[in-house]
Amino acid sequence: MSEQSAVLLHQVKKAFPLQGGRALEVLDLEHLALSVGSCTVLRGRSGSGKTTLLNLIAGVTAPSAGTIRVGGTDVFALSEARRDRFRAENIGYVFQTFNLVAALSALENVILAMMFADVVPQREQRRRAGDLLTRLGLSERVAHKPAQLSRGEQQRVAIARALANSPQLVLADEPCASLDARTANEVLAIFLAVCRQEKKTLLLVSHDEAALFGADRVIDMTELNRTEADRWSA
Repeated sequence: MSEQSAVLLHQVKKAFPLQGGRALEVLDLEHLALSVGSCTVLRGRSGSGKTTLLNLIAGVTAPSAGTIRVGGTDVFALSEARRDRFRAENIGYVFQTFNLVAALSALENVILAMMFADVVPQREQRRRAGDLLTRLGLSERVAHKPAQLSRGEQQRVAIARALANSPQLVLADEPCASLDARTANEVLAIFLAVCRQEKKTLLLVSHDEAALFGADRVIDMTELNRTEADRWSA
């Protein structure tokens, strides 16, 4: 990652086409920079563009205009195949839904993520997966399949999977939204602690008050997104 910024967005816009040749403008960002090793919490109402922003940074969705750099790499200057590889090796993504493979154990779900990137040597993958699950409080559950785990435990496996390839950037989209308040606070605290220990740059979309205590910075989409600001001032 760059010594100055882990993530750098400049004049980024995103619009989705509508019928009749019209377009729905969702994002209009002048500038956004995330420093290396920082924890940033992104807040805003539903529909304000938070998930779209994460997908742009991850290289999942292409911007309509502007540049997006992750660790100094212009993400959309890469071919689709190279962008997929770059994402697998450099970006961890934690979703609201766990997206675990039902037929695989917790350990196997984490190892699976390592097979899509040439980062962790094969001989080290089982040890790396086991270490992450242990640090996330699942040392006794590594052989269990998703159906045998609570929702909070499933989300911990999903977090371990996102960290499996030692990415320097971690994106998390309301990772505890489907959990009860107590479980959400427990999972969030562990997640933030592990990211700190591994010196990850974290961009976290969350409405949980607990997330604010671990944040270096809190960003409101109404202030960041000019489209959102215009919508509120109209």
